[in-house]
Amino acid sequence: MDLYDAMSTLRAVRRLRPDPIPEDVLARVLTAATWAPTGGNHQGWRIVLVRDAAKKQALEDLYRPHWESYIPAYEQHMQQMADREREQSRRALAAGTYLATHLHEAPAIAVFCFNPSKMTITDAALDRPSVVGGGSVYPAVQNLLLACRNEGLGCVLTTLLCMEEAKVKPLLGIPHDWYTCAHVPMGYPVGGGHGSISRRPVAQMVYAESFGETLR
Repeated sequence: MDLYDAMSTLRAVRRLRPDPIPEDVLARVLTAATWAPTGGNHQGWRIVLVRDAAKKQALEDLYRPHWESYIPAYEQHMQQMADREREQSRRALAAGTYLATHLHEAPAIAVFCFNPSKMTITDAALDRPSVVGGGSVYPAVQNLLLACRNEGLGCVLTTLLCMEEAKVKPLLGIPHDWYTCAHVPMGYPVGGGHGSISRRPVAQMVYAESFGETLR
């Protein structure tokens, strides 16, 4: 599909059918991830593609408590929203709960791993959280998401399982010097899947020459 159409309709799809994904479709989606740019072209990331039923259930068992603990604070936050925004958030919350209780049904979960020794992390010594290393991983995640959109697959970037890395690593045989940064369930949507998205306009997101200056 047209690239701009894919980007402008790439929703977080959390309701996935258990139907298997054909091997050729998976191959195209995974290949798209490998095309992503990385610092020095080192490709210091890997994917563990999880399709084993027991491992998917184990991932869900680790994921679900974190989602459940997230709900009360977000519901409280929703009370301050306008009616339309609150309704959108309510639907997103329900979809998130569906994923948390059906993650084991997703036909495939792409677990993205990274090795910091294979990255040039130029902000590692700064007095703030380091994010530069993500620039060598998350383009691959986005490529995967866009490829899923092109193939008619639902998908969503999740990170809650990163809090359970100490348990995820032995479950998936991840070496000690590799770490997790994203978990992407993939499958055909239960309902409509992807569609129009809601984002802030360019005028609110892009400045001219100096931070806060209106782009004309």
